[in-house]
Amino acid sequence: MAASLSVAFSILEALVGAAIVLVVLIDVFQSIVTPRPTAGRLRSSRYLVRYLWYVCRWLSYRLKSTRRRDALLGSFGPFSVLAMLFNWVVLLLLGYGLLLDAMRDQIRPSPPGFGTSLYFAATSMFTIGFGDYVATSAPARIVSILAGATGLGMFALVITFLYSVTQAFQRREVAVVSLEAGAGAPPSGVTLLETYALAGLDGDLAEVFRRWQDWAAEVLDTHLAYTPLAYFRSSHDNDSWIGSLGAVMDAASLVLTTLEMDDGNESPGGPLLTRRARGWAKLARSVGGHCIEDLVLYYDLPDVRDVGVEFDEFRQARHRLAKVGYRLRPETEAWDAFRRYRSEYAGRINSIAIYWACPPGQWIGDRSPLRQRARHDGNLSSLAPPRG
Repeated sequence: MAASLSVAFSILEALVGAAIVLVVLIDVFQSIVTPRPTAGRLRSSRYLVRYLWYVCRWLSYRLKSTRRRDALLGSFGPFSVLAMLFNWVVLLLLGYGLLLDAMRDQIRPSPPGFGTSLYFAATSMFTIGFGDYVATSAPARIVSILAGATGLGMFALVITFLYSVTQAFQRREVAVVSLEAGAGAPPSGVTLLETYALAGLDGDLAEVFRRWQDWAAEVLDTHLAYTPLAYFRSSHDNDSWIGSLGAVMDAASLVLTTLEMDDGNESPGGPLLTRRARGWAKLARSVGGHCIEDLVLYYDLPDVRDVGVEFDEFRQARHRLAKVGYRLRPETEAWDAFRRYRSEYAGRINSIAIYWACPPGQWIGDRSPLRQRARHDGNLSSLAPPRG
C-alpha cells in the first residue's frame, strides 16, 4: 500500500513538474520569440507585470517628491524585464525540481528530500555541475540535460529581447523628443499647429503627419508584441509617448474639422493648409486611432467614448489658430465635426494615459493624482485648481 502511494505521488509530481515547465516555455516563446501580440490565460509574465505596475503606480501617487515619483515610474520598464526573467527562472526550477524529485531513485546519491532535488535542478539549469549528484538512468539524464539547455537558451533569449526592446524604445523616443520642439512639453496639438504657422513651416505639416503615421504603426507592432516596452517611460520632463500620440491626433482632427484648406486666395504671409497636409492628417489619424484602439483592447482598459473637451476650450483653441493666420470653418460646424472626430479616440487615449500615469497635457490625461509637475527650469507648476 505504501509503495503504491509512493509511486502515485511520484507520478503526480512528474506530471505537475512537466506541466509547469511546459507552461513556462510557452510563455517565454509567446513573450519573446513570437513577433506579434498573443493571448493566453496561462501567461504568468503578463499578469506579473500588470500587478507589479499597479503596486508601483499606487506607491508613486503617494510620493510627494516629483523626482522620486518620476524615478520610480521610470525604473519600472527595465525592472519588469528582470521580473519576468526571475519569474521564469523560479518556475522552471520548481518544475524541474519536481521532475527530478519524482526520479530520485535514478540519482546517486539519492536526494533525501525535495530541497536537494531543487538544488540538483539548479546546478543543472545554471550548468554549474558540481558533480555531487549524478543522474544514472536515461529519464533523469534527459531531464537534467533539458534543464541545462533551457537555462542557457532562456538567458540568451532574454538578453536578445532586452536589446530589441531598447532599440525600439530609442526609435520611439527620437520622434517624441523631436515633436517637443513644435508641440511643447507636455505636447499639445494646438501648439503644434501654432508653432508651424509662426515659424513659416506650415508646408511641412504633411511631413509631420507622415512621420507619425509610420511611428504609430511601429508602436502598434512593437508595444503589443513586447509587453514591457509600453512601460518604458520617456526620459524627458513632461514628455510621454502617449501624450505625443494624443497631441498629433488632436492636431490631425483640428486640420480635418476646423481649418479651411488653401484655395489659392489666402492672405499674403498667412499659413497654408494644403490638400497634401489634409491627406496625411487623415492617414495619421486613421493609423493612430487603430493603435489606440488595440492598446485599449489588449490591456483591457475602459473603452470610453467622450470628447473630453468643453466648447469653451475649443473656442480658445480656435482663437489661437486664427491669431496665427489660419482660416477657420464656421464655429458651430467645426465644433460638431471636431466633437464627433475626437469622441472616437479621446476617451481611449485618456484611459491609456491614466493607466500609464503619463504627465497630463492639454486635453489629455488625469490631472488629479499628479498635483505638481516639474518644469524644465527646475521649478514646480501646480496642477491643483486655485482656491477661492
